Amino acid sequence: MDPDVQEFAQVMFVLVSSFGAVVLISGLAKWMFFRRTPKVVRSDKEDERLRRIEEAVDAIAVEVERISEGQRFTTKLLAERVPELEPQAREVVPVRQGRA
Repeated sequence: MDPDVQEFAQVMFVLVSSFGAVVLISGLAKWMFFRRTPKVVRSDKEDERLRRIEEAVDAIAVEVERISEGQRFTTKLLAERVPELEPQAREVVPVRQGRA
């Protein structure tokens, strides 16, 4: 075989195999990137459970709002009930430490 023909065959083999590898790798990357994950089908039992959880969360939210309203009302009543202190009563009196 002529050395020029052999060298040409080797160069062409390298070029064709490189091109094929690039096509194969890009096709594999595209397949991995665009493949779809299978959709999870929920059963009626899971739907019922999710509905009950949503109802429970809604009920808890209503109760927390009711408790906060009661706390605001109680705080308002206690604030109105405390009489205004005399200016002399507002002074800070130091407390002795230890036993006398």
